[in-house]
Amino acid sequence: MTGAHADDAAIVVEGAQKRYGPKRALDGLDLVVGRGTVHGVLGPNGAGKTTVVRILATLLRHDAGRVEVAGYDVRSRAGEVRRRIGLLGQHAAVDEELGGRQNLEMFGRLYHLGARRAGERADELLERFGLADTGSKAVGKYSGGMRRRLDLAASLITDPQVLFLDEPTTGLDPRGRAEVWGAVRSLVGGGTTVLLTTQYLEEADQLADRITVVDRGRAVAEGTPDDLKRIVGGDRVDVVVRDARHLDAAAALVGPGAETDPDRRRISAPVTDRMSALARTVRALEAAGIEAEDIALRRPTLDEVFLHLTKETEPGDFAGRADREVVA
Repeated sequence: MTGAHADDAAIVVEGAQKRYGPKRALDGLDLVVGRGTVHGVLGPNGAGKTTVVRILATLLRHDAGRVEVAGYDVRSRAGEVRRRIGLLGQHAAVDEELGGRQNLEMFGRLYHLGARRAGERADELLERFGLADTGSKAVGKYSGGMRRRLDLAASLITDPQVLFLDEPTTGLDPRGRAEVWGAVRSLVGGGTTVLLTTQYLEEADQLADRITVVDRGRAVAEGTPDDLKRIVGGDRVDVVVRDARHLDAAAALVGPGAETDPDRRRISAPVTDRMSALARTVRALEAAGIEAEDIALRRPTLDEVFLHLTKETEPGDFAGRADREVVA
């Protein structure tokens, strides 16, 4: 999938700037999100992720640049934007004393749906998110994953075109995260556009069609998860030798560019043809009489991409690049 163009995008951000006194929270951020996709925004703490979500959701005014959601300028047409968006923040917004259905009805009434429609919408969303059997149960007795799914349901009361998920699974255990991921996938399958900010790299890898990596208020890379992984190199073969004395000899056999980790007795080398490289490595080690505890093919992870792109740098280091590294 190539990057979305502004004319078929649900979100367009061009040169967005936001200052808090002398600090630049956004420093010329560019972002384009295609309709009906999940677009991940990754970055370290303080990179500007939450700031851009708050601007897109009309909760904060940017200082300069162009920002549009669903075809409307967030500053001059804020009311139109609000009618078309939903927001799930980092912290739960539901009332733990009320039942799930009562919470959704309350949100419906706050959005002026009327009592009957609010009740109908609550029932629809409870069913959609697998909470129908717990609708009368106090939210305080929900599991973390159930509570977050209810939060997500509440953000969809008005059936928004665009949904902002700001760190949606913070604090959840793996089961709870998996429940939320399943709910997000079902939303996108129904045509909703999702902008996801997260520090869980696996989450972005699982959900996002495209990812923008943000650092110091600017986009420093963009592409599909697989495209971004290629920034730090392609496939690698990893070998763990049984005897550390054979580490250097094994490294010479594994191939050019091999890196060794003496503490783990591990060798890692880049490869181009995955399967033939693996077979060749096994044969070479056997012929040399070098015993391996483990041999595996590995692709780079988003964790490695994240660390590579947001490593400790001096302010302005990224300014020498193009505005961002775009991988089509």
